[in-house]
Amino acid sequence: MIYTASVYGLLRTILIILLIYFGVKILARLFAPFLLKFVAKKAEERFGQQFGQDPRQQSQQKHKEGETVIDKVPKSDKESNKDVGEYIDYEEIE
Repeated sequence: MIYTASVYGLLRTILIILLIYFGVKILARLFAPFLLKFVAKKAEERFGQQFGQDPRQQSQQKHKEGETVIDKVPKSDKESNKDVGEYIDYEEIE
């Protein structure tokens, strides 16, 4: 059997290709945020497992919401060292 190309067949093929293209584009816009959120969550879990952290512990906070918590207190007794030496002013000689 020999098939011949027709204008109707060509237009139908182009229309199907355009519908598939725009359909995939619209679906990608709808589902991309959910997909990216899922991928980021999985990457965070893998990263936490590499360093021995349990991701469930991070969600269970020991402090109340809104409470200010300071993990590391900076040293308050910083003083300059007087035994370093004296300052010498110099000039370049040409």
